[in-house]
Amino acid sequence: MFKPDVNNFLQQTTSLLDNPSSKRELHNRLVGMTKKYRRVNVHALLYMGSIPSVVRRRGADGRIPVRTLDRGASSSAAAAEPTGYPGGSYDTSLLVKYEHHVARHIWFGEERGPKKELKVAGHGLKLNSRVPLALPPQMESWVSRSGLASLQRTSLNKIDTNLVSAFVERWHLETSSFHMPFGEMSITLDDVACLLHLPIRGIFWSPQDVTEELAVELAVDYLGVSQSQAQSHVRSCRGSYYKLEWLYDIFVHHRAASSWAYATRAYLLMLVGSTIFADKTFTLVEARYLLLFRDLDGCSGYSWGAAALVTLYRYLGDASMYSCKQLGGYPTLLQCWIHEYFPTVGKRGENWNPAGNCGLPRAMRWSYRQGVLKVDDLRPILDELTPTDVIWRPFEDHRAWRVFDEICLYRGCLKWGETVVPYLPDRCLRQFGYRQYVPSPPLDCMMATDIDVDWISYHQSVVDVIGSSSVATTPSEVVDGYLEWYYRVSHPRLVPPHRDAPREVPVPVYDVGPSDPDWARVSTLIRRYLRQVNAEEEDPQFSDLFEALHISRSH
Repeated sequence: MFKPDVNNFLQQTTSLLDNPSSKRELHNRLVGMTKKYRRVNVHALLYMGSIPSVVRRRGADGRIPVRTLDRGASSSAAAAEPTGYPGGSYDTSLLVKYEHHVARHIWFGEERGPKKELKVAGHGLKLNSRVPLALPPQMESWVSRSGLASLQRTSLNKIDTNLVSAFVERWHLETSSFHMPFGEMSITLDDVACLLHLPIRGIFWSPQDVTEELAVELAVDYLGVSQSQAQSHVRSCRGSYYKLEWLYDIFVHHRAASSWAYATRAYLLMLVGSTIFADKTFTLVEARYLLLFRDLDGCSGYSWGAAALVTLYRYLGDASMYSCKQLGGYPTLLQCWIHEYFPTVGKRGENWNPAGNCGLPRAMRWSYRQGVLKVDDLRPILDELTPTDVIWRPFEDHRAWRVFDEICLYRGCLKWGETVVPYLPDRCLRQFGYRQYVPSPPLDCMMATDIDVDWISYHQSVVDVIGSSSVATTPSEVVDGYLEWYYRVSHPRLVPPHRDAPREVPVPVYDVGPSDPDWARVSTLIRRYLRQVNAEEEDPQFSDLFEALHISRSH
């Protein structure tokens, strides 16, 4: 095991910067000291005390030879190495759909089409114009009790399609998780609760087929439109759908006529159709969702958080396949999740500081900023991410408004309508403050029969998930052997090293000081010196100093 002497490095760096005799001497001594501690880098700090440093050594094809995973492996064991996929997994028993996954094609330089990014359904701008500053009191009461009121203000005006697409390429539907270079991460029920303030406890909605004829009758009975108007509209949709614009017009009409129940149903259906139930048409919502709002006093009993997650998981699974070119679901949820966990990736715009908010949904913290990096720029950046680039528990300062609910550690299937997805928190335990262990094989949701019962009796599942782990002593802690296992069954990179090495891709720097005051002083002094000499990160003579700066910022 390699364990860098960080304290010694810190003491010498602080002493040197406190007593510089000249800029040149300061520069030379810093370079010399950094070279002395050259192994004290972000990657080493990442695995400090966890695994042998050789575990990240890869061949020219980007794969890790078996001998680096186990120094004691015999030559016969190496000869028995499974074939797997180039750049992909050695052991193909986990990612059984990898043959059709976009990542397999990207490894060989094959793109989905002329546009490398996905087409993404974002309704933020339209919602801004359709959501009134205040609803009539009669409607406000129903909307508030429904549990969906927060969705009125959470949508980003626009979506960074390149950023979102780069993460979709790392999603795998078998595990309901993003496969990052250092392990798996996922959007959890706790993330949904904090970002959107949707209720996560509640019942699942069972499927019900809605024909065009029934879609017409539902519009007549629950939206207060005439039979002929409903027939004409459903016919124009060419299926059991309603147009979002049509629902907005109905809402406006009934609000003016003080028909509050009709207006509220049209409004709520338009709201969920533009957010958590957004599909790839960009303009329609399924008529069957109107059934959710037949009883305006009872729709609060649903697990809206699970509904949002199931819908997004389904579309992420579809969009991770090479043949798919669009993403449905609520992209604001995905992009805000990225902003919370990955501060160095993408262009983040903030509306307010978390410490000063008044209990608003955390998604409202973020605003759209146009990114400068394209999908193929972001791929090598994501390939080189380490656990120190992640804020593993970003919502700890939000607990006054959203207390952690242990049901978020439920391991099982979630369902909404006929869609069933695996929800596997044991694969992303570091997001809950636990040491990550080698998780159990994913669930086969096709064989699940008692999902509602499992959801209600979630306690035993939670015990099983955390009973095999312990509270992490460091934010990114993993058990011995986890990364060795992960590199066998997954693909840590999307782009072969020989392809991305010549490219000069700028990595954005998250310019926030370290949490440790000593490291903060080191960071400040190094940054001050680099600014004084107008140093650029691409200047070879300053590379060691920039490395030291990045090390200090990671603390």
